[in-house]
Amino acid sequence: MKRNWTPKQPGKITQDKAYVNVRLLDPASNFDMVCDSTGGLITRGEKVSEIGPKIFENGISDDIEVIDCLGHCLIPGLVDMRVQVREPGYEHKETIESVGLSATAGGVTTIVCLPNTKPIIADASQVEFLARRARKIGLTKIYPYAALTANLGGKKLTEIGLLAEAGAVAFTDGDKAIENAQVLRRALSYALTFDLLIVQHPEEPSLVPNGGMNAGETATRLGLPGIPREAEIIMIERDIRLVEMTGGKLHFAHISTSESVSVIRKAKEKGLRITCDTAPPYFALNDQTIGEYRTFAKLSPPLRSEDDRKAIIAGLKDGTIDAIASDHSPQDADSKRLPFTQAESGGVGLETLLSVSLDLHHNGNLSLLEVLEKITNRPAELLNLPAGKIEVGSAADLVIFDPDFGWQVKDTDLVSKSKNTPFDLRLVQGIVRRTIIDGRMVYKSEDE
Repeated sequence: MKRNWTPKQPGKITQDKAYVNVRLLDPASNFDMVCDSTGGLITRGEKVSEIGPKIFENGISDDIEVIDCLGHCLIPGLVDMRVQVREPGYEHKETIESVGLSATAGGVTTIVCLPNTKPIIADASQVEFLARRARKIGLTKIYPYAALTANLGGKKLTEIGLLAEAGAVAFTDGDKAIENAQVLRRALSYALTFDLLIVQHPEEPSLVPNGGMNAGETATRLGLPGIPREAEIIMIERDIRLVEMTGGKLHFAHISTSESVSVIRKAKEKGLRITCDTAPPYFALNDQTIGEYRTFAKLSPPLRSEDDRKAIIAGLKDGTIDAIASDHSPQDADSKRLPFTQAESGGVGLETLLSVSLDLHHNGNLSLLEVLEKITNRPAELLNLPAGKIEVGSAADLVIFDPDFGWQVKDTDLVSKSKNTPFDLRLVQGIVRRTIIDGRMVYKSEDE
């Protein structure tokens, strides 16, 4: 498989591009149309200019570059709302450039990064740094979360209003839960003034031992201390009460248990401003994946039971779970090549986000448009981002992919600087052929 990256360069795009012989899908507009050589999509400069099944029926002008999509799917660029970039401070695990290479190889044109860098994203200079670096590198677009509390300490709130003005799209303490209920209550009330979103990592810290895996039969067999499912459920139930008290907006990240789905479903039925996402490991894997102490399968939250996995799929199907995020958490080899209890949690996921999510379609759980909605326009809507849809005048952030192409995930083939994928050696279907950002092709993968 040949791969080629061409980072987006500044300057005006002088030639329009026509994408033909393509299946156009856009969940935001609920359209799914197959176009032959007489239809498709035109980009002019950095924007989409025309869409339709017959826009080329009178021929294509000689001054337009024609891109034959070979019957593959053309969709909006993926929007990943939970990524750890690691730069600045932890460049040995990932950098803005390496995350851009990894993202574009996976069809992700927009990412939102957690604030747990060094220094922490807690003032305007850090917010501006990330966007500026991403523009200079010219790969995927990066938007930052800002820290909700000073030093991610869970006690003193940051300057939410000022950070939002600087470009922070929402507020979170990343992979740390806001443990103090009064702090979260104040945050929800204060953020409501600016109509801003708070993102919570739902896990009661006092119930989380060093074991790092789900409490249950597998943990007992392996002799590992387990994290009870109740650690997630208790925090979600508490925080829902705080939303009822304040009227604020709260998003739960990477939910993983059946009770979490049930409780959030009931809260939504009440009309509370609550949303949530999950990540591919929680609908594609279970705690048996850990096998004989596989540290690549040590995640936070941990992989759960088979019943929980099925409940997450049901939550995606009925809309209780709004979005799918990669939860990309790169860890260097030294952090993972340790005894299970000492190894760091987390797995990379940008390059497998689309392919593993497509399992939901291939297995008949969701339609193709329903799957794509969870990784394009819905996360963009949650964070009010100008991304995740195809319409005239929108940014030409596009992905061409073959939904049926089968391949095997291999950690050694990943572009990410870190290789800690829980999906190593998994067979998947669906591969990105081209990634286009602002009308320019930045990634191309074709069979030799």
